[in-house]
Amino acid sequence: MDDDRLKPEEREVIDRNRWFSSLSPALRHDILRRAFVKRFKHGEPLSLRGDPPRQWAACLQGAVRIGSTTASGKAITLTYVEPGIWFGDISVFDGKPNTHDAHAHGKTAVLYVARQDFLDILEAHPELHGALMRLQASRVRMLFRLIEDFNLLSLRARVAKQLMYLMRGPGAPGNASDPATSIRLQLSQQELAQLLGALRQPVNMELKAMEHEGVIRIEFSAVMVLDKGALGRIANSEA
Repeated sequence: MDDDRLKPEEREVIDRNRWFSSLSPALRHDILRRAFVKRFKHGEPLSLRGDPPRQWAACLQGAVRIGSTTASGKAITLTYVEPGIWFGDISVFDGKPNTHDAHAHGKTAVLYVARQDFLDILEAHPELHGALMRLQASRVRMLFRLIEDFNLLSLRARVAKQLMYLMRGPGAPGNASDPATSIRLQLSQQELAQLLGALRQPVNMELKAMEHEGVIRIEFSAVMVLDKGALGRIANSEA
């Protein structure tokens, strides 16, 4: 798609990000003046495993699925990058090829900074080194929590915890007559299972059980959270 301009509502998405907003005004200005936007259709590849590092990126709209496909054709999903989140800095740092595939999930817009511009900004703004170290530290902490959950929690607790995490993203709260919270990132049950590293049928059984208990409501490619407290208790029942 050919519109590479940053729209006002997309600039707001970037500015609301806690990490980006913590940078100095001069650094934020230097990043954005060198940045450009690319727009993608659902399923369109942004980059593939083995590609050389070309750009630092932030999601503006939609989501970016980070994952891979095994030789047997099994799809593995590591995470979904949602609006406001920066990614791709590891490869532009070390110059090594991309380790995973990145595909658009839904109608997606991504803000890019070319690798050489990224390196120039690093040289001009030493504060970015520390900021990126803090960003990486938060990712490592999250990774450790995910590994711990995978090894210690039941699938029921992991499903609930994943729904809570997705619910904390940019959501669409219900109106006064319908207090349910819609999870903004629309995932099929197969996609949710891939994200959890589980099979679709057991994940479907856990979702159905939570729906029967009145905790969630399953809709087409979406989940409505009806009882946040109950969902939290399920997620933390084995903590």
